[in-house]
Amino acid sequence: MLFPNHNEETLVLDEIDELLDDVANGSVLIVHNDDHNTFDWVIECLISICKHTKEQAEQCALFIHFKGKYGVKHASKKVLKPMKDALVDRGLSVTIEDC
Repeated sequence: MLFPNHNEETLVLDEIDELLDDVANGSVLIVHNDDHNTFDWVIECLISICKHTKEQAEQCALFIHFKGKYGVKHASKKVLKPMKDALVDRGLSVTIEDC
């Protein structure tokens, strides 16, 4: 028997259900353009918090500037929430939206 303890089996199945919900109900982290953050600051924040490459962060910054907002990261809300909080703490305007 793979799971000798029924409670362990239930726990694993609950974790799998939660992961599947996260994938099916993905969200996007959106950074909004503003008049006070510089390109360099936005790029630095995206690199350090969202783990973007320099090139990715630069492209995102351009989209944010010219389109007014841009989805910089797709993941579950559970993954995106700490990133959103960290970006907001650094002065960026950020929201999370469902896909």
